[in-house]
Amino acid sequence: MAHPKRKISKTRRDKRRTHYKAVMPALGVCSNCGSTVKLHTVCGECGYYRGKLAVEKEITT
Repeated sequence: MAHPKRKISKTRRDKRRTHYKAVMPALGVCSNCGSTVKLHTVCGECGYYRGKLAVEKEITT
């Protein structure tokens, strides 16, 4: 089994991990209701995707 010969310094370890970071998801505006939605997903408010009804939303009163 492979075993490291030398300790990896904290600086070298942290340099490798600089790319591991959270990114903001790309947001857009729903063309039907105008709410903010994540791109390439069905709108959670109205159920439309690219101008077409994708999911029937149940009306709650």
